[in-house]
Amino acid sequence: MSETLSQAPGAIDLEACAAEPIRIPGGIQPHGALLVVDPQRFGRLQASANLSEISGLVVEPGQSLLDIPEALQLVTELRRWLATQDPLFLRTVTVGAFVLQVFGHITPQGVVLEFEDPPRSESETLEGLYPRLRLFLEAIGSAADIQGIGEAAVREVRAITGFNRVMLYVFQENGDGVVLAEDGDGVLPSYRGQRFPASDIPAQARELYVQNRIRLIASSEYTPSPIEPALSPVDGRPLDLSHAALRSVSPVHLEYMRNMGTGSSMSISILVGKELWGLVSCHSKAPRQVNAQVRTACDIVGQVLSLQIEAREQADRTTERLSLNQVETSLLARLTVAPTFQAGLMENAGLWTELTRAGGAAVVRDGEVLTTGLTPPAADIRRLALRLQQTGEDVVVADSIAELLPEAERYAATASGVLAISISRLHPDYVMWFRPELVRTIEWGGDPHKPMEVGSARLHPRRSFEAWKEQVRLRSAPWSRAEVETATGFRSAIQNVVLRQAEERAELTERLQRTNKELESFSYSISHDLRAPFRHIVGYAELLADRARGLDLTSKHYLQSIQDAALSAGRLVDDLLNFSQLGRTSLSKDRIDMGKLVTEVRRSMEPDTAGREIDWRIGKLPPAWADAAMIRQVFQNLLQNAVKYTAPRPKAVITVEGEELGDLVSYTVRDNGVGFDMTYVNKLFGVFQRLHRAEEFEGTGIGLALCKRIVERHGGTISADAVVGEGAAFTFTLPKRESAPKGDRSRG
Repeated sequence: MSETLSQAPGAIDLEACAAEPIRIPGGIQPHGALLVVDPQRFGRLQASANLSEISGLVVEPGQSLLDIPEALQLVTELRRWLATQDPLFLRTVTVGAFVLQVFGHITPQGVVLEFEDPPRSESETLEGLYPRLRLFLEAIGSAADIQGIGEAAVREVRAITGFNRVMLYVFQENGDGVVLAEDGDGVLPSYRGQRFPASDIPAQARELYVQNRIRLIASSEYTPSPIEPALSPVDGRPLDLSHAALRSVSPVHLEYMRNMGTGSSMSISILVGKELWGLVSCHSKAPRQVNAQVRTACDIVGQVLSLQIEAREQADRTTERLSLNQVETSLLARLTVAPTFQAGLMENAGLWTELTRAGGAAVVRDGEVLTTGLTPPAADIRRLALRLQQTGEDVVVADSIAELLPEAERYAATASGVLAISISRLHPDYVMWFRPELVRTIEWGGDPHKPMEVGSARLHPRRSFEAWKEQVRLRSAPWSRAEVETATGFRSAIQNVVLRQAEERAELTERLQRTNKELESFSYSISHDLRAPFRHIVGYAELLADRARGLDLTSKHYLQSIQDAALSAGRLVDDLLNFSQLGRTSLSKDRIDMGKLVTEVRRSMEPDTAGREIDWRIGKLPPAWADAAMIRQVFQNLLQNAVKYTAPRPKAVITVEGEELGDLVSYTVRDNGVGFDMTYVNKLFGVFQRLHRAEEFEGTGIGLALCKRIVERHGGTISADAVVGEGAAFTFTLPKRESAPKGDRSRG
């Protein structure tokens, strides 16, 4: 087809061939000549052996073109070119009796000049070819599709160049090439619609087609003209001819051409998005020379073709993407109101499969498999999910599941291709789409499984290009780029919308369950803790009414009791209000100086501790990131409890200390009070849960529950430890730095 190096997969070790120095062949094609000069004095650095024969220039090693009268016009043009910093040089110049087409480019090894014969007639110049190019532009503008554009392009290139056969050769995803369009005169066989293996054009050859868009081989029987000297005087390396039109090609490729029955060839690179999309490949049975201006016209055709193909593909992809986006939007709208996204998919199975034009679909979540349409059995889908997880890819695209999982052959008729998106980073959870097997017959340009033969000295390309048909099984219709993009976008939507909502609903459910338990306790409290004080109020009020004529000491006692009961009820109601409002209060976080905060709390308690002997031991308290008012409430409750439960001790010892634990800070309040039985520690932080009788220690039973709620809203934890008769310790953690604590959804 083009510059090739064919091989049979796995037949022999071709590393040496893959490393063949096609960029530095050490020679050029002999229909032209080459000269390398330094850009300052134009002194000769290297030259092809046929320089004087082709150009009439006799330049000795190290000699400057400035010293050669016949080169005056060439030197003048070179100086003008170098002053413009134009990357390419193309001029028609006269050197003595020779009229030459000279083109050049600048490399680190010097200015590379190439000499060829000029156009023989006006029709072979760019000016003469312009009317044809204008008609070509009109033709492709009216073409219905890429096939039509390709047909117009191959007709135009054959008309311009006179080759016997011109083909548009398109690369497939796996590297194989397919002849999409062809125009010929019958001298050479047709390859229209045939497929050629990826090995026909090795990777390094493809790279050169990207760098050098046009490539001519005037004769498959030529003997290269060597570069002298072989190594560049500039860097001691062979001359890099990557951008040279005359670069000699691999002997294997020349043999490939002869085996193909072609005496000359030319290729024009089709680049779409800077990638090699395909080639316009030209062949003639006999040698054929194409001058530089005609090649330039063909390059223009190639660039126009590239732009047209890119525009058409983008337009087709956009149209397809918009259509699939409408499906995606409809499906997502339904998923957002479904109880779970899995249920939403099953309830909207038609949209689910239409999203990627699949025959069936499945969702794997926590080991559960739900399917619709044509799919493998659930057990096989689970095994496939495990295999997909091993790829490490978020999106897996395959038109042959059997290549991923050999056992998939047994259900290929139902599902041969899969497009899968991961919905978990930890588990093999996927949304999958399946396509059934599409049995196809491919017509190859020769047997692709026997492309290369081993000779005595080197490898030889395949000799047969007769049509060879192969039935392809275990593959589905390929997934289009738009379908893959849609699936990828759908994955983001599931993760960013549906799964987030599911998480929030789960969290809300948990919070509601917790709130319900608290409300149950609250209801019990209404009937127990609150009723008693108010019964006192009513009872003593009645007694007071009986003694309304004058208040004696007993009446005063009753009145005092009323006041005490009302005060107790008030404190209880206040604590209940604080607790109920905490979940609706926004957190105002900042860096807290805990040492200062604890000192302020201790000072505020001095009226309550007057007359008590208390040994306060305040250690180092690292700062934390939290709501200062709420954390003040935590320390106030814990320190008040420490003071209260050390009351029976002649000397109370209360310790407050802190410790940094990675991204968290831990704080502990410890006392030598009465302690409690650890058997009941799980009840300690519940609302209205007391481990001591109210007659022994007053309190509402809400303080520790309030502490727990505050700490958890900051993303921390709180725990307690105690020994009966020896004391208790309460420890809680807070984040050291600013963060968005899990579970705090109240802000905003």
